[in-house]
Amino acid sequence: MGVVYRAVDTKLDRRVAIKFLSAHLSADVEATKRFIREAKAASSIDHPHIGTIYEIDETGDGVTFIVMAYYPWA
Repeated sequence: MGVVYRAVDTKLDRRVAIKFLSAHLSADVEATKRFIREAKAASSIDHPHIGTIYEIDETGDGVTFIVMAYYPWA
C-alpha cells in the first residue's frame, strides 16, 4: 500500500521515516481514506511497539504521506 523512506526532518534535526501512498493508489479515493485511517489509528495508540506518527500531509501533486519516527535496526 505504500513505500517507506528514511529521511531527515530539517526543522527539528532528526531522522524520520516517510511512508508514501503508492503512486497507483494516489488517485483512488478509498485507498487514500484507508491510508489516512491507518495514520489516525496508529497515532491514537501509545505503545512501545507502535511507531510515533508526527504528521500526515500531501505533496504538491496530491500524493498522501505519513511522517513517523525512524527506528534503526539493531
